[in-house]
Amino acid sequence: MWKWPDKFRISSFQWILGGFLAVILAGTGLLMLPAASASGQAALFSEALFTAASAVCVTGLVVRDTATFWSPFGKSVILLLIQTGGLGVVTMATLLTVLAGRPVSLRQKSILKDSVSAFQTGGIIRFTRFMLLVTLGAETVGALCMFPVFAGEFGPAKGAGMAVFHSVSAFCNAGFDLMGERAAFSSLTWYADSVPVNLTIMGLIIAGGIGFHTMEEMGEHRFHISRYSLQSKMILAAGGLLIFIPAVLFWFFEYEGLPAAPRLLASLFQSVTTRTAGFNTMDFGKMSEPAQLLVILLMITGGAPGSTAGGIKTTTVAVLAVSAVSVFRRRDTDVAFGRRIPVSAVRNAAAILAVYGAVFLLTAALICRAEHLSLLPCMFEAASAIGTVGLSLGITPGLGTFSRMLLVFLMIFGRVGGLTLVYAAIPSVGVEYARYPEESVNVG
Repeated sequence: MWKWPDKFRISSFQWILGGFLAVILAGTGLLMLPAASASGQAALFSEALFTAASAVCVTGLVVRDTATFWSPFGKSVILLLIQTGGLGVVTMATLLTVLAGRPVSLRQKSILKDSVSAFQTGGIIRFTRFMLLVTLGAETVGALCMFPVFAGEFGPAKGAGMAVFHSVSAFCNAGFDLMGERAAFSSLTWYADSVPVNLTIMGLIIAGGIGFHTMEEMGEHRFHISRYSLQSKMILAAGGLLIFIPAVLFWFFEYEGLPAAPRLLASLFQSVTTRTAGFNTMDFGKMSEPAQLLVILLMITGGAPGSTAGGIKTTTVAVLAVSAVSVFRRRDTDVAFGRRIPVSAVRNAAAILAVYGAVFLLTAALICRAEHLSLLPCMFEAASAIGTVGLSLGITPGLGTFSRMLLVFLMIFGRVGGLTLVYAAIPSVGVEYARYPEESVNVG
């Protein structure tokens, strides 16, 4: 039987990238339909492409206000794209295959394993079902918690739609909102002192950002943290610190003029949303430049692997931090929670940081040059795109086509993953049959 030559075989990483691109293009086509816009006129290709890419990559950056520019049909398309991007294109395709009663091949399982950052192919279909149940359950609970607030302001029918939209957007860490009816691009600033909205959105963001593997272990082992895997321990430890420390900094240096309760909500919310989601209850444009720089670093960090969040991932930062401590203490191995971290993980983490840093800085510089803007706002926008966060200092709608396409590339880069893009573009060299002589090199 004739088979494809090896050089024409599509790798798992190419399938993942191709799937995301296909859904983005399909979403672009749907959003260009006249029925998708509130005015009844077809959206421009660049506007539809940017919106579709932002939704599939669960980013939240927009060039048109979601609430006022898009029709109910257009908003439904955006919501579907957010849900598809949050669970993952390959995951959604697998779920449709399972629901249709068709068998899933070993090749499909292998692609799915790489897509959801699983350790093994065994049990991957059961895990996919778990992802679907958790997603639907969390989004339903979130919508029910926010429904009384939105129903009281917009009426039961519209309030239900608002609750569902924001619940899905929050769990998928997308940051899309429908609050433009009050003020364009206002996000959740009208609910800065609403405890139900703040706590629900934060809970959904954190749940979506810690990853499905960690949630599975939390459900299985509950409070027996010693039974958790090293990855889950690092995700929870790093995630907790990256919420607590910035919240303390925001409390003391950014929101001194607020009363205690709103100040606490604002500090916690901005700390949670900066790494993954893209909602905001305070104007980031009014922050000091040091605070904006802190937000940039948090946005690039992102969430956990196998989650709905983008960025370089909390485990990458944690592995590099552990490695740095080992160097400072002159240890030959990197140890965390009584377990040794493989050298390959440290190498991958260093490579990811280098690639993300280079792409982020280069793109920010190109936008700065093309738009004749200050560098910090361009860095903020680039970090928001590559971290799939969606926060903005307000420059996105005014960017030219070239800069918008750069942000589209960053959003895809951040959601699919830097290494996935590299692996998709560069074929594996296979097994190394020779090892070169070793020679020492001084660094630092």
